[in-house]
Amino acid sequence: MKTNNFKTFSAAQSRPPFTRYSKWQYIVIFISIIFLLINALPNIFQEQTTLVVSGKSEEIEMVSASELRSLLSVKGFAVDTIHSNKDASRILLNSDRQSSVAQQYLAQALGEGYSVESIVEDTTPEWLKKLGAKPIKLGLDLSGGVLFILNVDSEQAFSERISFIEQSIKSSLRKHKVRGVRVTTNNHGTITLHHSPQVRLFDITSEIKKQFPFLVLNKTKENQTAIDYPEVERKKFHQEIMHQSLTVMRGRIDELGITEAVTQRQGADKIRIELPGVKDPEEARRIIGATASLDFYPVKSHGKKVFETPDGEKVFVEPIAIFSGKHIKDAHAGRDEMGIPLVNLVLDSQGGDKMLTFSSQNIGQPMATVFSEYYQNAQGETNKLNRVISVATIQTQLGSRFSITNLSSTQEAQELALLLRAGSLSAPITFVKQKVISATLGESNIDNGLAALALGVGFTLLFMALWYRRLGIVANCALLLNLICLLGLMSLLPGAVLTLPGIAGFVLTVGMAVDTNVLIFERIKEEKKRGRSLPLAVEYGYKNALTTIFDANITTLITAFILYSIGYGPVKGFAVTLGLGIITSMFTGVFISRALTNLFYVEFNGNSKRAGASS
Repeated sequence: MKTNNFKTFSAAQSRPPFTRYSKWQYIVIFISIIFLLINALPNIFQEQTTLVVSGKSEEIEMVSASELRSLLSVKGFAVDTIHSNKDASRILLNSDRQSSVAQQYLAQALGEGYSVESIVEDTTPEWLKKLGAKPIKLGLDLSGGVLFILNVDSEQAFSERISFIEQSIKSSLRKHKVRGVRVTTNNHGTITLHHSPQVRLFDITSEIKKQFPFLVLNKTKENQTAIDYPEVERKKFHQEIMHQSLTVMRGRIDELGITEAVTQRQGADKIRIELPGVKDPEEARRIIGATASLDFYPVKSHGKKVFETPDGEKVFVEPIAIFSGKHIKDAHAGRDEMGIPLVNLVLDSQGGDKMLTFSSQNIGQPMATVFSEYYQNAQGETNKLNRVISVATIQTQLGSRFSITNLSSTQEAQELALLLRAGSLSAPITFVKQKVISATLGESNIDNGLAALALGVGFTLLFMALWYRRLGIVANCALLLNLICLLGLMSLLPGAVLTLPGIAGFVLTVGMAVDTNVLIFERIKEEKKRGRSLPLAVEYGYKNALTTIFDANITTLITAFILYSIGYGPVKGFAVTLGLGIITSMFTGVFISRALTNLFYVEFNGNSKRAGASS
């Protein structure tokens, strides 16, 4: 019986080791590493800031390179290189942190005749750019910039929605020539029609249901009809307002040319905007916070609404607009034949149809363009300001393309075009918080974070090499590849942003990756103690540890997902790094380390009597 057991065990040892990967598996692992390595490479090529000194006119004589170097050296600025020609001098300092201070100093020292500009240049090699590799995006705490928290007043937008419905009902009553009906609205948004029992409202209620199918009509009394806005539809309206506000904000930020911005919803009624690298927060605030919108009204001498021009002249219009700014698809500033600023508009199909119908029926009649925006008074109350910016007579049938004329300046035309391209806000917004983070603080955070990461990785590599010897070298190779894969994966994903807590996530990833290898190596030790051969010990070590590793990482991945779902800013950055770190830790800790163990440990030490885990 003992002999049979011995023979069976010997036969098992003589079988080919299960730990060997096929060639295609090695190829897949190798290609994955190379792909992620290429995406990680741009992160080692830092952006450099170059100061460009030039004369504001041709008569200004250029300052020589030696004079510029002398000026900077006196104030302690370490100059790397200066390249000068007849048009300009390009100065590169040893430290980018000194660039902004050096720029201010040179502008003051050289005087008003010279221009000193700061240009950020990408040092990534062209072959990497052609492959589409880009460096990872940095959060505000690492790159510096501006943080805005905005509050969206959807209640104000809802009140205006109710007001629009009320005006539509009154317009319908006039159209059908129904008299003796009084329309009122209470604070809860319920519209009530007060009428005598003899008044027939069938045509009116049918038109209301057709135009606003979500409204609920109830005859509360014989002489009253209540029109309610259902709570479900009210919540849906608030969600649409938030979604529209987010879309408009992203459009405005794109128009400002800020490509690394983060715009996300925060809570029920707030929007968080992060603008890395922005040096003029007031300009960004002015564009982002503008609540401008355009509406186009028929002008009537006895209109129910009254607006004023900038000169104080009153303009009477119909209560309901022809169409609003939400139908504007494109807008560009320009000038007419007389050189007066204007904005050329392109409408969407719905807006074009409305303009075509109205203009064809009202040739020779005036049309007013009304500019509206919200503002806060001294008491913090939100008010709406309306002013007529243009009154033009319709000369011919108009379609989806026409112009707004009589604008006061080119700047007004450009800003109006920018806001219309990005979209009009349906609700007023207010700035709850504004925080400016300097680039110097961001660079200090990077230095501290990288120092912590280097320290953590260094001690981990040392411990694994001393404790597990040859297997420790395998673990260390897998650990370094894990960091490369994580960096490459974060650079690859467009929504991933590295923050200071994200660097902490890198350090935590090191610990998780090491845990994976420790579990496997301890299992290999146990299998060796049971008398298994080295190939079988490695096979069963990886196999038996896999379930534990998988369970532990799944629970951590769930935690990362929850953090990402409810967190904002740096917390979300930490969750992204943690979640991606779990994926790369599984990949490198299980698959890559096993491939390395097969290649450099089992193959070279298969006949060794000493177990690598216990050596």
